[in-house]
Amino acid sequence: MRFLELVELCEKLEATTKRGEMIKIVADFIKRLNQEEIEPALYMLLGRAFPLGQKSLDVSWGTIREAVRKLTRVTDEEFTSVFNRTGDLGSATKEIFEKKGAIRQLAFLEKPLTVKQVTQFFEKMASARGINAREKKERLVETLLSNASSLEIKYLVRIILGEMRTGFNEGLMAIAISRAFDIPLDAVNRARMVAGDAEVARIARERGLEGVNALDIKVFRPVRPMLAENAGSIEEALQTLGGRASFERKLDGARVQIHKLGNEVKIFSRRLTEVTESLSEIVELALRVTAREAIMEGEIVAVDKQGNVLPFQYLMHRFKREKEIGQAADEIPLRLYLFDVLSLNGENLTGLGYLERRRMLAEVAGELQLVENLISDDVSEIKKFLDETMRQGHEGLMAKRLDGMYQLGARGKLWLKIKPTLEPLDLVIVGAEYGYGRRREWLSDYYLAAIDAGTKKFEILGKTFKGLTDRELREMTAKLKELTIKREGRRVWVQPKIVVEVAYNEIQRSPKYGCGMSLRFARITRIRDDKGPEDADTLQKVRKIYEGQTKGHMQKWDEK
Repeated sequence: MRFLELVELCEKLEATTKRGEMIKIVADFIKRLNQEEIEPALYMLLGRAFPLGQKSLDVSWGTIREAVRKLTRVTDEEFTSVFNRTGDLGSATKEIFEKKGAIRQLAFLEKPLTVKQVTQFFEKMASARGINAREKKERLVETLLSNASSLEIKYLVRIILGEMRTGFNEGLMAIAISRAFDIPLDAVNRARMVAGDAEVARIARERGLEGVNALDIKVFRPVRPMLAENAGSIEEALQTLGGRASFERKLDGARVQIHKLGNEVKIFSRRLTEVTESLSEIVELALRVTAREAIMEGEIVAVDKQGNVLPFQYLMHRFKREKEIGQAADEIPLRLYLFDVLSLNGENLTGLGYLERRRMLAEVAGELQLVENLISDDVSEIKKFLDETMRQGHEGLMAKRLDGMYQLGARGKLWLKIKPTLEPLDLVIVGAEYGYGRRREWLSDYYLAAIDAGTKKFEILGKTFKGLTDRELREMTAKLKELTIKREGRRVWVQPKIVVEVAYNEIQRSPKYGCGMSLRFARITRIRDDKGPEDADTLQKVRKIYEGQTKGHMQKWDEK
């Protein structure tokens, strides 16, 4: 299939806000794809080059910008002017190519770019490694853009950056697959939890409903993890969970999904990105699991040589390639705690209750430790366990319903988070300013934003210069320069990619920002490299916290 056909479909999606129309045109499009085109085409429609957890392009806007400069000779000022008017990197790049022209391979233009060829370019970008990786990727981007029309360039840039902006999302894709192959939507949604959209579509085309229903958890194919709601207190957790429950220590670490088959182990992050290469000692530990085949979940924490838990940022350094950060594995030792098992020896265990899964996990864990837990309905006993957990440097407790099934990809009330202090927010850096004095060469004052669940736009809640070390400031400056899309003197606006955990004293009314709220005394407590912008806290959550504060203030005033 010509890549232009996919691009023209994207143009139609962007031109309408009608869900029914979007679903129909995508369903019709899916029917026309052959088997080898389904996977790449569907992921491109969702703004990705590959399925979650498989590969990453790791191409920044800075890399694309250099390729665009070489092809068009555009200046920063010219590009910023176009971007300010369009508000979109893909549209801005398209307009630049149309205005400035580009070096073209005329022989290629006689042969239209195909979906297969674009996929091959993406494969090469993903496989570029070593000290010259950025230069290799820049050359590949340059070649790909020079072989594309300006309209194709618009969507190539969007796919590479992961920002499709058509309004078509995974939920609508599930409906489109259901319509295209006449498969019940609930069957499609169940299958999507254990396989990607593209694989579900491919199986639906090949084998129909029977094939879709047969899709199941498979080792080395990461699945979406179960998520937890917040609980304001131990009492609230007990009431929500129906009384007696399991309370696990909530470790200040990184959640991982561990897949083992024989002597092979793969480890995936919370975002389903493979991180096996940087966690060699965790691989060795996982090999001690006595089951031949298993999919388990655990928490990794960094410790010092005395065994004390280190701050989260030490751990995040280990999730990067050691040769890139100059850290040897023995300088940041890791410890693994298991807390759940999803599959054993090919058997899907997610339909079992929590207690049964934990019993089965304990049987195969061998010498590996499980996250410590307390099963109780005694508030004072649980409070004592919580206090002890906090003294050990952990975050709080996870409360889990004893008979609760493992709900793939769901956030429900079978798991609850309990934190004794005001919970920090996960926000996205959307802009930054250079500092002064010794910070004058660093982007060190950060604009923090939450995502509006309705509009999907990021709304600024304030800014802060507090929380990062000098080393982190240098690293953050380098990252933000790569993500910069607009400069205003000493201020830059960046792609919303970097998530940070932010502590604050309270949320207050503020006419300064469009959302009408701002954080008081905001400070960054850690960089959440394990989370993406889609995992950021919502504006609606922030508003709920604000309204709760307001009621609390009024109550205190009434008591006076």
